[in-house]
Amino acid sequence: MKVVLLCGGKGTRLGELTGRRLPKPLVEINGRPILWHIMQSYARQGFTDFILCAGHLSEMIKQYFLHSKLFDGDMRVNTRTGEVEFLGQSDSDWTVTIADTGTETQTAGRIARIAKYLDPEGPFFLTYGDGLSDIDLAQLLTFHKEHGRLATITGVAPPGRFGELELDGGRVAELKEKPEVTDRYINGGFMVLDREFARRYCEVTDADEIMLERAPLEQAALDGQLMMFEHHGFWQCMDTARDWELLEKLASQPKAPWQ
Repeated sequence: MKVVLLCGGKGTRLGELTGRRLPKPLVEINGRPILWHIMQSYARQGFTDFILCAGHLSEMIKQYFLHSKLFDGDMRVNTRTGEVEFLGQSDSDWTVTIADTGTETQTAGRIARIAKYLDPEGPFFLTYGDGLSDIDLAQLLTFHKEHGRLATITGVAPPGRFGELELDGGRVAELKEKPEVTDRYINGGFMVLDREFARRYCEVTDADEIMLERAPLEQAALDGQLMMFEHHGFWQCMDTARDWELLEKLASQPKAPWQ
C-alpha cells in the first residue's frame, strides 16, 4: 500500500532551522530528519512503499535518499581505486519514489501530480512531512475500509491554530480552516484516501492552485464522503522553532513517544 508524504513546504516559520536553505522535512530531530522519523513510524507498522511529493529544494531530498547508505552505518573506502564497501546492513528496507511536484504547487496539485504512481484502485495513506504521532495505522486503515467513504482523516485535540472538524456521528459534516480556538478535534494530518478521492477532488484543471484542506476535503465533507478516526495518543506537528525544541527534547528520552 502506498504512503504519500507531502514534502514541498518551505518551513518559513521555523526561522534559522531552515534558513531558506533546507527543506522543512529535512530538519533534524535527534540527528535524523523529521521525514525519516515519519517514515520509520510507517515502516514499523509494515508500510514501506513511499511516494514523496517534493517541492522546495527537492534536490536536497533526492540527495538525502540517494546517499542514504552514508547515514546507516560504517563504510570502507579504497583511496586508490575509489571502491566503496558499506559494512553491515541498512536499518531500512524501503521503496521511495521522489516526485518533484513544483515549488509553488498547492497540496491538491501535488497529489494530482503523483497520481500516476498510485495503485489504480484501492486506498493510500497521506500525511504531511512535519508531524509525528503514535497512531495505530492498522486501526486507521480498518476504520476507513469499514465505513466505505472516500476519505478518512485523523482527529486529534491539540492547542489551537488548526482547521476544526464539525462532526455528525463520526462523519465529518464540515471542515473549518483555522477557526477560533475551541475544544474540538482538528485534522492531525494522518489520512487514508481512496483512489477515487484523488480522481474526483484533486485531479482537476486548476489543482495546482488548490489546497487539499480547502476545496477537496471541504467538498468531500459536504458530500458525506469524509470520516474522522479519533486518536487520543501522542501527536505533535513541527510548525515553529518552539515545536522543534519540544520534539528534540522528547527524542532525547529512552523511547520517543512516537515510537
